Amino acid sequence: MADAQRLRRRLEIIIFHSNTAPGRWFDEALLFTILASLVVVMLDSVAEIHAKYDEILSLCEWAFTVLFTIEYLLRLYSARKPAKYAFSFFGIVDLLAILPSFIALFVPSAQYLLVIRILRLLRIFRILKLRQYLNQANFLVTALRGSRQKIIVFLLSVLTMVTLFGSLMYVVEGPENGYTSIPKSIYWAIVTLTTVGFGDMVPQTALGQAIASIVMISGYSIIAVPTGIFTAELSNAIRGENSIHKPCGACGKELHEAQASFCSRCGNSLYKRTVIPE
Repeated sequence: MADAQRLRRRLEIIIFHSNTAPGRWFDEALLFTILASLVVVMLDSVAEIHAKYDEILSLCEWAFTVLFTIEYLLRLYSARKPAKYAFSFFGIVDLLAILPSFIALFVPSAQYLLVIRILRLLRIFRILKLRQYLNQANFLVTALRGSRQKIIVFLLSVLTMVTLFGSLMYVVEGPENGYTSIPKSIYWAIVTLTTVGFGDMVPQTALGQAIASIVMISGYSIIAVPTGIFTAELSNAIRGENSIHKPCGACGKELHEAQASFCSRCGNSLYKRTVIPE
C-alpha cells in the first residue's frame, strides 16, 4: 500500500509539476509527441499523401493514440483529485484528443470526428508554463478590458455607417446592378469599407461609383482607430505595471513612476523638501 502511494506521488510530481528535472523531461517529451501527432494529422488531410501512405499514417496515428491514452490514464491515477482533473478544461481536451479514434474504430461513419484530434494543439499551452510570457499576456488582457467600451462604440459607429451606405447603394444601383437587397448591399459596404474588395459586386452608375469612393476613403480613415485605442490602453497598462505606490500630498494620486519626483497630475513634489540649516 505504501509502495503504491509512493508510486502515485512520484507520478504526480513527474506529470503535473514541471519545476523538477523529471517533470521538465516529461513535458519536453510530451511536447515533441504532440507536435509529431499534429504533423501526422495534417499530412493525413492531404489527399495525395493519404492515398500513398495511408497505412503508415494510420499506424502512426494509432501509436500516438495509445501513448496519449496511457498518459491520460496515468494522469487520472496520479491526480490527487481525479474527478477534478477529468472535468477540468485540459482534462476534457485530453479526453477529446483520444476519444475520436476509438469511436471511429467501432462506428465507421464517425470518421469525420477525427478532425477533433487537432485539439491536441491546445495541450501545448499547458506544457509551456512560461510565466514570463503569461505575465506579458496580462498586459494585453488589461488593455482589452480598458478599451472595451471605446471599441464597442467604434463598432456601433461602423455598423451604422455600413447600414447607411448599404441602404443608399441599394437605392442608387438597384437589383439590376446586383444590389438585390439591403442586406446584400450592406455586405458590399462592409467588404468595401474594410478595403477587402472581393469584386463580386461593382457599382455601375456614376453616383454609385462616387459613393463607393467615399466608402473606400472612409475605410482608410477609420481602420487605424481601434489600433490607436488599443495601443493607448496597452501603454497605460505597461506604465501602471511599472508604477509604485507613491501618493501625492496635493491631489491624492497614488501611483507614480518609480523615479518620479513630481506628481504627473498636478506637478506637486512627491517628497518633502529638507531644509539644510546654514
